[in-house]
Amino acid sequence: MRKLLAALAAALAAVAVTVSPAGAITGHFVVDDEHPYVGLIAFYDSSDAFLWRCSGSLITSTIFLTAGHCTDQDAAESPAYARVWFQQDAGAAYDPATQIDPVTGYPDACFDSSGNPVASTDLCTTAHTLYDYGFDEFAGFPNNHDVGVAILDSPIDPGEFGALAEPGFLDSLATRRGTQDTTFTVSGYGVTRISQNNPKKTVSFRTRLMAETEVVNLTSANNGGFNIQLSSAPAQGRGGTCFGDSGGPIFYGPYSSNTIVAVNSFVLNGNCRGVSFAYRIDTQAVQDWLQSLPEVAAQWDEITFVSR
Repeated sequence: MRKLLAALAAALAAVAVTVSPAGAITGHFVVDDEHPYVGLIAFYDSSDAFLWRCSGSLITSTIFLTAGHCTDQDAAESPAYARVWFQQDAGAAYDPATQIDPVTGYPDACFDSSGNPVASTDLCTTAHTLYDYGFDEFAGFPNNHDVGVAILDSPIDPGEFGALAEPGFLDSLATRRGTQDTTFTVSGYGVTRISQNNPKKTVSFRTRLMAETEVVNLTSANNGGFNIQLSSAPAQGRGGTCFGDSGGPIFYGPYSSNTIVAVNSFVLNGNCRGVSFAYRIDTQAVQDWLQSLPEVAAQWDEITFVSR
């Protein structure tokens, strides 16, 4: 399992570089116009070199929730800062020849309405303060602490924000009976389809998409009450997640839901088929950690919490 998570981080970076640097939800997906606070986040080293990209959600105007392996500050290669776009088609016009989207500036800049690089816009800004919840792909699995936060340098107001499920929100789904007929929604900018044998068959739309899915298990050896296991097979009209969706929200309910119960974490194979896993944020430990961050604590009353 430690190799699985190491491979996940490597594959995430590799897809971002060798494939067009964004993508989409897998399986049966639709354009996500429901969650304007779900953004595409790119990370850079201290020399401004692009490292990788993930997805995530604004829960206030400056608090961006994502995965810990995206913001990991203890890895050999740690990001120095990030940039976030909230356009639904944040990288749709990406040109492989110029390696930039001339509309939004992805993956290296925020562009204004005239196509000029600027520090920030209404839908794009940087984040120089990054946190991870002690993420460690080697220790304590399945509790790998895969939650991260980026504090935006300038506030963004997309009109609404994601809400957090209160601690214990998912506990009633711990049994197989509890997971039946329960719909969840995934959203992100990750790769839509990837062929292990022929990388040229990888499909990326570079846009925010969403899909309805279902929880398979919360208590297996890969979950242990810390992760939720989601069906990624495109059967019965369902969808799933892939590289680049890391950190993106798992919503409890159909497309219209804004209740975040987990952040997308890892998959079990290189072509994103079968099942995927998300790290739960509806635990007291995670929310205590969030409140321990000074920038989050200062805005704690602005976060919306949802109970069952």
